[in-house]
Amino acid sequence: MTHTASGSSLVLTSPAKLNLFLHITGRRADGYHELQTAFQLLDYGDQIRVASHDAPDIQLSCPGVNVAMTDNLAYRAAALLQTQTEHAQGARIAIEKHIPAGGGLGGGSSNAAAVLLALNHLWRLDLTPEQLCELGLSLGADVPVFVRGYSAWAEGVGEELSPLDLPEKHFLVVAPECSVATAEVFKHRELTRNTAPITIATFFAAGGQNDCESVVRSLYPEVDNALNLLKNFGTARLTGTGGCVFLTCDSEAAAKAVQAQLPSDWRSFIAAGINRSPVLDALQCALSP
Repeated sequence: MTHTASGSSLVLTSPAKLNLFLHITGRRADGYHELQTAFQLLDYGDQIRVASHDAPDIQLSCPGVNVAMTDNLAYRAAALLQTQTEHAQGARIAIEKHIPAGGGLGGGSSNAAAVLLALNHLWRLDLTPEQLCELGLSLGADVPVFVRGYSAWAEGVGEELSPLDLPEKHFLVVAPECSVATAEVFKHRELTRNTAPITIATFFAAGGQNDCESVVRSLYPEVDNALNLLKNFGTARLTGTGGCVFLTCDSEAAAKAVQAQLPSDWRSFIAAGINRSPVLDALQCALSP
């Protein structure tokens, strides 16, 4: 992973994440779901260049993504930050996408968090992490974990975060040819919504499951096929609401051995788990004299 900085721009690696488990423990009166999960950051992500400039407009380049510029979470993050702080400068944002869209890997949320952190630095706003998390949460439930920048235990709707020191593992991630609609999964009548809460100690001792997995498998045969194959090799699971699935491996070599046995037309990648986001390292480097 690389990152560079200059006086008015930053180049960042915006990391993907996995949900090592996902329990739905209840449903709030406002319709949001209470959950427990463990976010594992990965050394795999999108490349983002963020530059400030004196004109007030915000521009975004994100080739290969079929989303209107103003609907992109990275653009919305910059616009929200500019509006909330009444900042006069604008921004130029260029994203080179590697994280599959609609895969449960948090690509859009990670991009939004990277933009919030980068522009907080470039615009010299001096907002606290708590303030940035509050802004991020209004964009999406997964944004705060990327703002904090650490693998984490999460509760609430995903915003109550406690850093986790997760063991070093490698993951084989498969991206089936489908884009799962999160809203469809969370409103599904067969979704389990009453899983008993567990403790962090219980998670480390016994793991957990993904309560969304059975629903996603029933709706998306591509996900079901991928999990059926990966489960022959070890612990495989859906991440988030999908559609990406992952196999936990003890080494990169073990992950490569399984990857070699996948159908040739399947999209997959291997990544190591990390406990600290490279965005934090880039910002620390930029702040150094």
